[in-house]
Amino acid sequence: MRVFTLIVCLPVILAAQDPREVVRRSVETDKKNAEIARSYTYLERDEVRELDGSGKIKSAQIETSDVTLLEGSPYRRLVARNGQPLSPKEQKKEEDKLRRSNEERRKETAEQRQRRIADWERRQERQREPLKELPDGFDFRLVGEESLGSDEVYVIDATPKPGYKPKLPSAAYFPKVKARFWIDKKDYRWAKVEVETLDTISFAGFLVRVAKGSRLTIEQSHINQEVWLLKSVALRGSARVALIKSLHEELIITYSDYKKFQVDSRVVSTAP
Repeated sequence: MRVFTLIVCLPVILAAQDPREVVRRSVETDKKNAEIARSYTYLERDEVRELDGSGKIKSAQIETSDVTLLEGSPYRRLVARNGQPLSPKEQKKEEDKLRRSNEERRKETAEQRQRRIADWERRQERQREPLKELPDGFDFRLVGEESLGSDEVYVIDATPKPGYKPKLPSAAYFPKVKARFWIDKKDYRWAKVEVETLDTISFAGFLVRVAKGSRLTIEQSHINQEVWLLKSVALRGSARVALIKSLHEELIITYSDYKKFQVDSRVVSTAP
């Protein structure tokens, strides 16, 4: 009986350990996860560091925003700058902006509201679009298994598949990057991803060029045992804008204070 059970379960066990299959399953779960994520509000802290040639910080700008759903799509409200609360004047400005947006959205017709939400959903879908080609665009190697916090994860390296031609314009950079994935063994969500550029990558009609050796690190947290949400995003590297201005920067985004939010709720005021 045990031998029979092993034979029946063997394809599932082998599939779970096949790195390409693990990545493919993680892509499949992304859409469902994104739908659940819509019902959460959070704080987003954006820090932009300008570096000199030796990598030392020349200057830093930090903005913290409260992101919530307002009549079906996100609304971003600035709440702090450089770690300090906004001045009374800035607070009033943000309060007025929120009040106007709330009134405008509440006055929308059903068609206008549907169009606004659909536009936002299309932007979200475009951001996830390259994932469709991920299993085909890379060769995957299972490096091992680790404990990442309280989660057990597969560690998988991805290198560009020789000769692969991306079908989607949004995946055109695939041949120029390599990655390492930490994928949860239980529900196949990405706990962490590290991406490194292997060559210069051009965006926006060659107006922005990201240099070889730039690194992107994304980490996610398992929230309420139902959804994986962003914990941090860090981008480190050099870029050239319009082939003239050279930038050496670090962008560090952290996400916190996730709260479940009723989709049909309305934010009326930020005043205490």
